[in-house]
Amino acid sequence: MFETAGCEEVRTYIASGNVVFAATAALTRRIPSLIRTAIRAEFGFEPPILTRSAAQLDAIVADNPFPGTGADEKMLHVVFLSDTPGSEALAKLDPQRSAVDEFAANGSEIYLHCPKGFASTKLSNAWFDATLETVSTVRNWRTTCKLREMANG
Repeated sequence: MFETAGCEEVRTYIASGNVVFAATAALTRRIPSLIRTAIRAEFGFEPPILTRSAAQLDAIVADNPFPGTGADEKMLHVVFLSDTPGSEALAKLDPQRSAVDEFAANGSEIYLHCPKGFASTKLSNAWFDATLETVSTVRNWRTTCKLREMANG
């Protein structure tokens, strides 16, 4: 689908919807709509499609506040948001929602530290979506770093 849409150097990382590709800036802006439409035509449903550039992935990895705190990297995740929430929306996020878990918002990403694992946190992407009125997808830290590496060649 990505190649049909005009992307080059299309590669995937594990079976979780992670696609790395090269494309012009104009095509990259259109990719979410093009791929959503292709998936709807092929499979009958329309998933959210979120993209980040190599430069954005570099910044996301560099800006994570948790690795320097001694947090176990296996317990770190990034929530990728389709929109950048404003301060009013962010104020709706309850830092006490999930007792031992922490989150930090930065632009269109929210960094998570879930010491007991992501499966047991109340900081789900469904909660972020509903609270921030957006669409998100979550990737663990290892996947985020691997995608950054792939995007940089």
